[in-house]
Order: sequence, then C-alpha cells, then structure tokens
Amino acid sequence: MSTTPDPGELPGRADPDVLVVGAGVAGLFCAWFLRRAGLTVTVVDRGEVGDPAACSSGNTGFVGTQGAAPLAEPGVPAKGLRWLLNPESPFHVRPRLDRELLAWLWHFRRYCTERHARAGFEVLLDLKQRSLAVLREVCAQDELAGTLTVRGMLLACKTPEGYAQARATVPAAVARGVPLRTLAPGELARLAPGVEFAVAGALLNEEGAALRIPAFLLAFARLLRAAGVEILTGTEVRGFEVADRRVRAVRTSRGDLRPAEVVIAAGVWSVACARELDVGLMLQPAKGYAVTVAAGPGAPTLPVLLSEGKVAVMPLGDRIRLGGTLELSGLDSAVSPRRVEGILRTVRSYLPGLDTGGRVEVWSGLRPCTPDSLPLIGRVGSYRNVSVATGHGHIGMGLAPAGGRLLAQLVTGEPPDVPLATFAVDRYRRGHR
Repeated sequence: MSTTPDPGELPGRADPDVLVVGAGVAGLFCAWFLRRAGLTVTVVDRGEVGDPAACSSGNTGFVGTQGAAPLAEPGVPAKGLRWLLNPESPFHVRPRLDRELLAWLWHFRRYCTERHARAGFEVLLDLKQRSLAVLREVCAQDELAGTLTVRGMLLACKTPEGYAQARATVPAAVARGVPLRTLAPGELARLAPGVEFAVAGALLNEEGAALRIPAFLLAFARLLRAAGVEILTGTEVRGFEVADRRVRAVRTSRGDLRPAEVVIAAGVWSVACARELDVGLMLQPAKGYAVTVAAGPGAPTLPVLLSEGKVAVMPLGDRIRLGGTLELSGLDSAVSPRRVEGILRTVRSYLPGLDTGGRVEVWSGLRPCTPDSLPLIGRVGSYRNVSVATGHGHIGMGLAPAGGRLLAQLVTGEPPDVPLATFAVDRYRRGHR
C-alpha cells in the first residue's frame, strides 16, 4: 500500500466523527444508525454502491426469519470429502495449501456440533427478527417503497427425509415467534397456482421477506445522502497513520481523512484492511452464484428456498433470480459453468415446469464468512477507535440491519441490544462459546 496520498478532493473538508470503510449493506446500515445517533459520517468505497462486483449486488435479497441455521451443522464434516470432490455440491472447498483457510476449517469443524448449531441458530434468529423490524421501518419511507416484500416464503423439501426434518423444526420455531406451518399438497397448489413442484412437502413462513436488489441499495444510499451522510465512491483506502493506540488518519486514493472513529465494514476486503493495522480477522471469502432468467409460465410468484439443494428462488417481476452455492476458493470471483449448471439442475429437479433457458445474467460474488456464521462486530486489537462490522456471510441482508445498530451502540457507548461478546473479533482465539 502507498503511504503517500494522491492529490484529490478530500483535503480541506471537515473530518467526520466516523469513517465507515465499505458501502455494501453492512457499511450502509452502520452509517444509518451512526447518523441517527447525531454523528457526522463519511462512507468510502473503492467501487460504486450496488456495483456488480460487490457482494450485495447480485444477492437474492432474502431477509425475514427463514434460513437462520448456521453453516456449521453436525452432519457437515461427514459430507466434507464428498462435497470437496464434487464441483457442483452446495458447499465446495477448493483444495489448496493456505494457512488461513486451514485455520478457518479447523474452527469450522469445532462448531459442527448440536450444541453450537443450536446456540448459533438462537443468535441468528434473534438478529434476523431485529433486522426485519428495522427493514420494515426503513422501507416504509417513500424513497424505499416497493423494495421490501413481505408476502411469505416457501421452504420446499425434495425428499421425505428432508420434509420430516423440516416438520420437526416447526414447534420450536413457532415457540420463538416464527409463523411457520406445514402445507398439505392441496394448500401448496392453492398458494402457488400454475407452479409444478416435484417435492415431498413444503413449509410456509408467513414472515418470509425479500429485498429487491440492487434497487434497495441504490435507494438506501440516496436516503443516507439526504440525511447528511457523505458517500465517497471510487475511493480506495491505502493505509493508516497510527499513534498512541489510535488511528489518527486514514490515507485514501483521494487524500487523507482524520475521523474520530473508524469502522471497517468492507466485506471480504475487511481482512486486507485490518491487516494494515496488524489485526487478523477469522474470515474466508465464500463465492456464491446468482443466475437470472426470464420468468415464463410455471415460475413461482413467492420466494422459495429449495431446502436440500441450498438454492434460493427469488421472483423479480418478469425475471427470476436463482442463487446458491458456497465455494471457498479464495478471492477468485470467476464464474464456473459447472457451478451454474449445478444450480440450474437443482432448480429443475424441484420445479420441473420452470423454463431456465432464457438466461439474462450470471453473477458471482464473495461473501465474508466466519466459522460459526456469526458476524464480527466489535473493537479490533488494542485500538481505541477502530471497530469492525463484517462476516455476515450468506445471510448478510438479513443480519446487517441489526448488526449496524449494534455497531452504532458500541461506538456511541449506548447499552447494546444483545451482548457484544457473542460477536467479539477475538472469540476464536479465546474459545468463546
């Protein structure tokens, strides 16, 4: 990284109370709550809001209370070799000698227990419930009207075994306030007329919700700017000036900024940013894919999660977005035709009447994943004025709103909604949970 700032537009500006690095969904919600707390906020990002290269831009947008299970589940290690050797599997690890990957996988395996999975589910569900409340409030404003739909979500189970496992979760989910119920075949047909399902059964989450992406991000950025948040795109962080355990200046490609607080919320790029401060983050980039096709006859009008296949189906008017897979392949964002075909094959097996031939777009993005699927929200290292908000993983849209509120509570000294130790950056080293 360069230590000499390029001449640009930043010198001479008033320095903000808080500088947020990253204009994805995590960074924008940090900025939203920090601004609501009365602080001046600047957001910087090397790309554009909703940029196709960003993790948030090709997301299926699933939010609400469905899909709160962590990636680390008891049966995952037994599937490891089979998934490792199958380039079309839902969770694929590209073999390579990488110390950080090996450390991540070691911790991941530790969390593949019933106890950890149950505890992780409780935390993630709570965050998703809090996030949905935030999204309902934010999207009630005219600027974001129509970017959030809360019409329910289907969980389609291909096999009788999968359906039995899904049904077994209903009592506990209902006890936690999730409006989840089983659907008889006739009910599924009435709920999705004209859609052919080849499944053993389905559940309906009446609280299932989804954001229209990237429309939501673009509208939210406009709302933030109107509220006084400065968003500087095309601005790369190049280093830090540090003294007395504080970041005194942030060097960017457009000049220096001297904020009182720094928040690193740059998704997978948070690792490189934190490394400039000699801080390690237990994060791995998990590549996900989205295939957008024309929505012809037989396309569902409700969001559908294909349970065993780990594929999300998101209706977008005259298009439908199909998202899935998690591939630990480093910072490689290249599209694998075999992975794409694996998604389409899975969709056709559940929805045989859906025509997936009219492709509009194929996208891949890198999601910041932690071994236990819980985000990193907290102070970093021994610095007095540096925090992170990252690691929201494959359900980032459904976690980032509540995560942004927690981060703002940390920075302002307000009592947090939930204990921040759960999301501590150093919890893996300390053996937390």
